[in-house]
Amino acid sequence: MKKAIAFMFLGLFLIGSFPAVTSACSCAELPTAEEEMERSDAIFSGKVIEIKEKKVNGYMTKSVLFEVTNTWKGVDESQVIITTGQGGGDCGFRFIEGQEYLVYAKESDMYGAKSLTTITCDRTNTLRALQDDLEVLGAGETPTEKVDFSSSNQNPNPFLSMDCWSFSSSRPRNFFVHEAY
Repeated sequence: MKKAIAFMFLGLFLIGSFPAVTSACSCAELPTAEEEMERSDAIFSGKVIEIKEKKVNGYMTKSVLFEVTNTWKGVDESQVIITTGQGGGDCGFRFIEGQEYLVYAKESDMYGAKSLTTITCDRTNTLRALQDDLEVLGAGETPTEKVDFSSSNQNPNPFLSMDCWSFSSSRPRNFFVHEAY
């Protein structure tokens, strides 16, 4: 009986000794607005109108559809889709439908197919929280290209029809294939 209890404690000790595989997101320090302007591929303000979750490589991600109100860099369209994680350990930003945000995004394949991505280590936040950034960014411009990627646009898979992101910087337009979300 004592041997059985000793083996049980030994087994529990050994199982507890090996760390579980986890992921964590840690940001040393948020960049300044000036630094974020330099390193971002796209900067815009807008209202979240849809959030769709999807599984990519075994992990849940979110595609977030924005109605763009102002743009400073990399976005010409009136709507844009940003990819992010679920939040927490995967560095995803937790957007809320109906809220307005100032978004700093980069082209990345961090969450699957190459797309505009933002994470908690970027300056992305609610528009109200980043009023100082708006002073640094200046007035911004209204989007020049009217698009409608929402699911209410008679398209059950709006992201399937979206086949390009345009960037207004000096580099040529980039084309990516986006999966339906």
